[in-house]
Amino acid sequence: MKLIDWIVTLVIMLMAIVFFCARRLPTWSHDTRARHMKGTRLLMQAACALWAALLGVTHGLFAVEGLAGIRPTPAETFAGIAVLLACGCYWSVRGRRLLKPRRIFAG
Repeated sequence: MKLIDWIVTLVIMLMAIVFFCARRLPTWSHDTRARHMKGTRLLMQAACALWAALLGVTHGLFAVEGLAGIRPTPAETFAGIAVLLACGCYWSVRGRRLLKPRRIFAG
């Protein structure tokens, strides 16, 4: 895939997240709205991190040359991809938790 296809895919993912998370009700309190916005932001960060990891796998490992002729070793590339995947998974879990409504009576 060309880079423009990757960028279009990212834009579509981010628009889908915003569309599905944009359920706003006028009765929400300020705390609930802030919590919902933070959850949406974390899901968008997770999508960007996972997108960057996939881009790193396809273009970082299989590219002929890196940026400015600098070619990272496969171990460095795998370490970067692992960090991006870990961050993406963590942000996804945290974002989903924040989007769930709070329990009134925990018990």
